[in-house]
Amino acid sequence: MTDNKQPTIYDVSERVGVSLATVSRVVNNNGKVKSETRQKVLKAIKELNYRPNAMAKGLASSKTTMIGMVMPDLTDLYYAELAQGIDAVAKIYKYSVTLAVSDENPEAEKAALNTLIDKHVDGMIYMGNKTSGEMLKLLEDSPFPVVFAGSVDPQGKLPSVNINYVKAFSQAGEMLKKSDLDESEVALVDNPGEGSLSSLRQQGFLNAVSGGKIYESDDDYQAGYNLAQHLYEDGIKAVIVGEDEPALGILNYMQDNGIKVPDQFQIISSNDTKLVKMARPAISSVTQPKFDIGAVAMRLLTKLMSGQEIDDSKVVLPHEFVMRDTTK
Repeated sequence: MTDNKQPTIYDVSERVGVSLATVSRVVNNNGKVKSETRQKVLKAIKELNYRPNAMAKGLASSKTTMIGMVMPDLTDLYYAELAQGIDAVAKIYKYSVTLAVSDENPEAEKAALNTLIDKHVDGMIYMGNKTSGEMLKLLEDSPFPVVFAGSVDPQGKLPSVNINYVKAFSQAGEMLKKSDLDESEVALVDNPGEGSLSSLRQQGFLNAVSGGKIYESDDDYQAGYNLAQHLYEDGIKAVIVGEDEPALGILNYMQDNGIKVPDQFQIISSNDTKLVKMARPAISSVTQPKFDIGAVAMRLLTKLMSGQEIDDSKVVLPHEFVMRDTTK
C-alpha cells in the first residue's frame, strides 16, 4: 500500500486474515466477534490508520434504507433496463439506490464495494460478468446480502436471477438449423471474457449445433463489424451473437457489402434491446425479461435484508424469441 492511498476495509481484512464481515462487526461494535479477533482487528485499524465512515458507524444498529447497485457500464442498454426494474421495486419498499459503476475493472469493483460498505447500505445488487475470483470472495464475505441480477456466479453460492442461458442458446441453434443450413455454416459469436455466462452460451449452442463454430468478439459495435468479413469468408451463413452491439456491427457490414440479410446471411442476437429493434432490417433475438430480472432481484434482496426464509435463491425466469427480419 502506497503512502498516498487511503486505507480501506480490505487492507484491514488482509492484514488480520479475517472476512470483511468480521471487520465490519468490529468497526460497528456489535459484540459478535471473539475478543482475541477483535483486538487483532483494532490493532490493524490503528496501524493502518484506517478511518471508518462516520455515518456507517452511527448507523451500525439501524437500517439505512439504502441499497447499492453495481453495474459495469452506464451506456449498456441491457443493464439500464435491469436497473429500471431494480429501482421500481426499491421505491415500493422505500429504499433509495446508490449506484456504483465498475467498468468491469477489478480495482474499480473493489473500490465500489468499499464505498457501499462505508455507506452502510443494507444490501447490494450486482451486475457484471467479468468478475474476478478475488471479487467473488469479497462479495461472499460482505457484511450485507448480495444478489446477482442478469449475471452469473460461477460458484453458485450467491443468490441470483437469470434466464436459462443454456436452453436459450440451444433453442436458437435449433432454429437456425431448421433453415436448411449445414452445422458448419452456423456460428456463435461470443466474448469469452464474460466468464461463466460465456461458458453457458457455448454449452447451449454446442448442444444444438455440435459441428458449429465459435468466434470470439468484444462486446462493441466495431468488433462485430470487423469480424463480419471473416465470418462470411469462412462460409458462415448464420450467427447467434452474445450481445446486441456486435450483432448490429455484423448486420451493417453485410448491408454495406451487398450481402442480403436474411437470404444470404442470418442473425440472432441475445439481449433484445432498443438497438436490435431500431436496426433495419430489425434483428431477431432471444428476449430476456430484463425489467423483471431487475425487479425480482430487488424483491429477493428485500427478503434477504429482512431475514425472511428463501425457498430458492437461484431464480430462473422464462425467455422467449422474437423472430424479426434477419432470420428466414
